[in-house]
Amino acid sequence: MNELITTPLIIGFLLDALIGDPHRLPHPIRWFGSTITFWEKRLNRGSHRKLNGVIMSVVLIVFVWAILFFGLKLIEPSEITYLIVSSILVFYGLANHSLISEALKVERKLSGEGLDAGRKQLSFIVGRETSNLNENQIRTAVLETLAENLSDGVIAPLFYYAIGGIPLMFAYKMVSTLDSMIGYKSERYKDFGWFAARTDDWANLIPARLTALLMVMITFSFRGVKFIIKYGRKHASPNSGYPESALAGILNVRFGGPNVYHGQLVEKSFIGHNDRNITQADIYKACIVNAIVATVVLCICLSIL
Repeated sequence: MNELITTPLIIGFLLDALIGDPHRLPHPIRWFGSTITFWEKRLNRGSHRKLNGVIMSVVLIVFVWAILFFGLKLIEPSEITYLIVSSILVFYGLANHSLISEALKVERKLSGEGLDAGRKQLSFIVGRETSNLNENQIRTAVLETLAENLSDGVIAPLFYYAIGGIPLMFAYKMVSTLDSMIGYKSERYKDFGWFAARTDDWANLIPARLTALLMVMITFSFRGVKFIIKYGRKHASPNSGYPESALAGILNVRFGGPNVYHGQLVEKSFIGHNDRNITQADIYKACIVNAIVATVVLCICLSIL
């Protein structure tokens, strides 16, 4: 077991579990977002948008990997410095505390202050329009977000850390940030963001399915397995459908259906058939599942590193 690899993983994981993203401190993902915005404004124009999007995405992904690979090599001789920097970077690379915290904020607002407060809080964490959602639709959106982001915000970064350390972990984070900012099928991004979206699809191929598998395993949910097989491929995303199907099966609820995104009605396939009212207890159970799955993947990573 290489302590220079495992120790930062443990410390970073624990820091994320205990305190979550530090909103008042600089964060690499915010830098990623600012960089993407800067270059998108300059390159997303003219007759070569698709090529420009490919070039920008490849350069940013490779640059992130290279700067971290060579930067960590430089400080590796000082073991203490390496452990401190690496632990902080792992902490920045994970987001389960914030994911669970934001989900619970929506539930508290909805339960304690009513529908309008719940809608407003939900709008901070989802892309769909929330102004006309009812109570059940708000909780459905929270559960879908918990499932999808467990995969791409927690399990995928751990997966890529296990394969290639911090450089690959953050190369993945750049892929994910690119997809979240330009990977849309809108008129503005359908060409420029095409490569970013496809890269994100490929990067999440294994983590999404691993996440779904572990979700049903820790809950001993045979229905969850059936939902993964039946509904996993019916989602518009080639990956999001798997963890969402797993959670829908575990809770025996229905996800999907029509929602409004950026002023356009989007018809999504339903996942599940039991259109029951989702309760506060369902939100809590999903948060517990998230925390346990993340911990299991940490243990898997530690056992193979």
